[in-house]
Amino acid sequence: MYAYAFFEDFVLFYPVYAVLFADAGLSGAEISSLFILWSVSSFLIDIPSGIWADAYSRRLLLTLAPGLTAAGYALWTFLPSYPFFALGFVLWGAGGAVRSGALQALVYDELTRLGRSDAYGRLMGRSRAIATTAVMAATALASPVLHAGGYRAVGLASVAVALLGVPVGRSFPESRGDGEREERYGAVLRSGLAELRGAPGIRRGMLVVALVSGVDALEEYIPLLAKANGAGAANVPLLVLIVTAGITAGGWLGGRGTVRAGPVLAVAAALLAVGSGSGRPVGLVAVAVAFGAFQWAIVAADLRLQERVSDGARATLTSVAGFGTEIVAVLTFAGYGLGSSRLGAGPLFALAAAPYVFVAIAMWRSRE
Repeated sequence: MYAYAFFEDFVLFYPVYAVLFADAGLSGAEISSLFILWSVSSFLIDIPSGIWADAYSRRLLLTLAPGLTAAGYALWTFLPSYPFFALGFVLWGAGGAVRSGALQALVYDELTRLGRSDAYGRLMGRSRAIATTAVMAATALASPVLHAGGYRAVGLASVAVALLGVPVGRSFPESRGDGEREERYGAVLRSGLAELRGAPGIRRGMLVVALVSGVDALEEYIPLLAKANGAGAANVPLLVLIVTAGITAGGWLGGRGTVRAGPVLAVAAALLAVGSGSGRPVGLVAVAVAFGAFQWAIVAADLRLQERVSDGARATLTSVAGFGTEIVAVLTFAGYGLGSSRLGAGPLFALAAAPYVFVAIAMWRSRE
């Protein structure tokens, strides 16, 4: 599980792919269109792949996902042009969508069979922390690898690490017997929709997951917040690292004290508003604590959702929640983009605390 999370996010292309596209002659509009294509491909594949995971094999999808992602990186490496960048993003989006739902469903069900479902939150939280650590490590290594071997070296490293996830995905246990997979695609879809219609708690849980995970996309603008709060260019990476460390710590604490998720999230929202609106670099420390709590709350929300859904539709409904997360993330990006014409990064981050207050109330009211 931990190795899968690491190989999934240790991608040297992360910090340099926009530069790769620009150096290949793409305009700003063309680069933006690639990001849109990435999101759209994830939207279209997320729910169908979740249904497939429930109807057939979750482990098969976890084995396939890293190969799809690696194929996308290979296209960028060996055929650097707009059509292949676009196809690469489709494959990357497909790889992420195929994992979505299948991983959570397989892990939760296997832990339940072992009588250890209580370990789900801690396991998923630590996996998120390891994934964040992998991103940090890849970011640190990208520059020297790029300097030594150019984009070809960065691409080959990204492909190689992604492919390491294939045998790891294959190694996951899957105890569901053939008798538990007799239902086929249409039957699983109908079962999932019936469960969704008949259980308000599941709908509320999916909404909470989508909101707390989707608004977390604001993390992409942390460098702009650091600069707006008075940090010099040389100090921005350090402040970003502090926030990343907070996110990593939140992942390691995932699964603990989830009954207090509502109050903790409310405090985190206040810290985000105060820290981002302080206008001083030291305010990023409060922002780091807030984002750590958000990461912890994501695990708590996911755990509550898994406790409510049935085994037969687990991947399907988790994928629906993932679909909602993507929609909220896109709305977050759009909201920041529109708001930036009138407000600076500090006020925008402070305003973003509001959704977390509503999620905190929802999590407090739904506590068990």
